[in-house]
Amino acid sequence: MGAREVGLPERVPAGGTAPRVEIWEVGARDGLQNEGSVVPVEVKLEFLDRLAGAGLTTLEATSFVHPKWVPQLADAEQLLAGLDRHDGVRYPVLVPNDRGLNRALDAGVDHIAIFASATETFAQRNLNSTFDDQFAMFEPVVTRARKEGLEVRGYLSMCFGDPWEGVVAAEQVVRAGKRLLDFGCSQLSLGDTIGVATTNQVTRLIEAFGDTSALAVHFHDTYGQALANTEAALRAGVSTVDSSAGGLGGCPYAESATGNLATEDLVWLLEGLGVEHGVDLGKLVETSVWMAERLGRPSPSRVVNALAG
Repeated sequence: MGAREVGLPERVPAGGTAPRVEIWEVGARDGLQNEGSVVPVEVKLEFLDRLAGAGLTTLEATSFVHPKWVPQLADAEQLLAGLDRHDGVRYPVLVPNDRGLNRALDAGVDHIAIFASATETFAQRNLNSTFDDQFAMFEPVVTRARKEGLEVRGYLSMCFGDPWEGVVAAEQVVRAGKRLLDFGCSQLSLGDTIGVATTNQVTRLIEAFGDTSALAVHFHDTYGQALANTEAALRAGVSTVDSSAGGLGGCPYAESATGNLATEDLVWLLEGLGVEHGVDLGKLVETSVWMAERLGRPSPSRVVNALAG
């Protein structure tokens, strides 16, 4: 008999946790962009449909980064044209610049995300820009998107450690993040791009922002700390967590970045904390197993492997 059949995990609400957590599912974008081969658009569409069927209500669908840099998502327009949108589900897309915004608007999206860096070196390597110049690039994109009625999320990479610069000061992250929020981003996702954060570091950074209402967190599991860091963020007042079904993903511009926090592992944690999330864990596990089969390898998610085994 499996764990779910005997009622595990037990729901044991703990003081200080958020009453409900929004899961920002990034598997179809951040997960599949890191694949060595291109996943057929028909598989991507079914993946998104299955994720929505499992109860996830925010599905980052694709990216409008130039196909030269992310060929795995070159089919963005085709995917959005074929998308069977579920009621109550949002399908944000990533845009890198004004040209990407034009493509997104032509495709009829209503929610975008931009991505910036908290460090100079990663801004140069990922955005071909200086730390300061990246904001000059993003400000008109955010301003125009808001005028067009779009919601805008800001991703901030390298918030805890940078493979070239080492530890990143919390004050530096706060300054960069608040610039994105001041431009008009309605949400700011703090990224542990290479998965080096620890719980005290997470708590300190969130406390340094003060107001947590616009914050989300995005953890990678390089050193097995993603779940612990997520719980630290929840206890500090964050209520939006990024994750990827089956633990898919990484970062194509930071070689030490491994997979994202697996959505199944996150849901298991939230179940145990007694935190509402709206996801059917069984359907989610089935979806991740289905995708892993199409990718030809097992999922790195502990929960997927335990429940599917």
